[in-house]
Amino acid sequence: MARAPRLTESAGAVFAVLAEAGSATRPQLATMAGLSKPTVSSAVAELEGVRLAAHSGTSSGGTGRSAAVYRLGPAAGTVLAVDLGPALTRVHGCALDGTLLAEATGSRAGAADVVREALDALPDDAPLRTIVVAVGDVTAPGERGPGVRPATAKAGPVFDAVAVALPPGVPVHLENNVNCAALAELHQGAARGRNTFGYLRIGVGIGLGIVVGGRVLRGANGAAGELARLPYPWADGREPRHEALEDYMGARSLLRRAAEVWQKADGPCPRTTDRLLALAGKGSAPARAVLERHAVDVGRLAAAVIAVLDPGLVVLGGSTGADPRLLPGVRAEVERLSWPTEVVSSTVGDLGTVVGAARLAVARGVQTVTEAARAKD
Repeated sequence: MARAPRLTESAGAVFAVLAEAGSATRPQLATMAGLSKPTVSSAVAELEGVRLAAHSGTSSGGTGRSAAVYRLGPAAGTVLAVDLGPALTRVHGCALDGTLLAEATGSRAGAADVVREALDALPDDAPLRTIVVAVGDVTAPGERGPGVRPATAKAGPVFDAVAVALPPGVPVHLENNVNCAALAELHQGAARGRNTFGYLRIGVGIGLGIVVGGRVLRGANGAAGELARLPYPWADGREPRHEALEDYMGARSLLRRAAEVWQKADGPCPRTTDRLLALAGKGSAPARAVLERHAVDVGRLAAAVIAVLDPGLVVLGGSTGADPRLLPGVRAEVERLSWPTEVVSSTVGDLGTVVGAARLAVARGVQTVTEAARAKD
């Protein structure tokens, strides 16, 4: 990995705001960075000298004057975001201003090849600053190194399989996939403008992304929101089992319940949740009945989340949770069991995890450059 050049503190500050803005004039940079115009002019010249900023045109002002517009330069570099989903692997390669430069999608089994495809599409002259890998598991903060990997066997093997495709020497950060999706909802999804909310994912598994004050709450062990660990069943004469709630709420059990009520007259029994949802949309009575029951269960889980967090907003995501046909039933059960809380469906969809991972990767990539300013000072 190419090391970022050492910068003055003012140059580091200007680089950070330029990355956030995408493009800006020197007066705009001065305002955003809170620096004087002479200081910004010096910082921009410093950034241009090491190819971290580049002139990209001019902008006409109201007085008729034109001002030079700057963007990130080729030496700013790129980042990689990898979503190791239960069925698909999605990869985004981005510039440090968030511009999407490369993307690839493929099977979970071919995750390493999907990563290589995205890497090959990135500019050859732009250094890769950092990689964020989203996994369906508890993660601890830190970069790749001895002992740094997903906490359990849920994601460990697939992460090990994809790690061989990651370039050596580039920092690799692990993040929980639901936390990444919650960030995507915060910045460009159903939770925009809401700094506190819960993102409830219901799909193959279940999970909760908790955002408080605009930041993801990870917990002491990185396990905040691991709803699979809630004791279930919890009733007289019934012993809770390890992750039994996820077994009950997950897609496999949903399809099993459909199979139990399906009759020959109803046609072929759906073997995927997508098919079940499609049949419900076409008016299939058994499919609608199964989904209505699922909506009640999701509503009860949402009510439990609300009882603990009082988030004001719950965003439903995941391969089944985000389906709008579940929303009325979930809302009704929340209204019955809890105090008033807004419940909405995800708007970022299946790309939420990789989009959120890309945001984290960009932030860490910018940090690698601005940290060079602190090292110099």
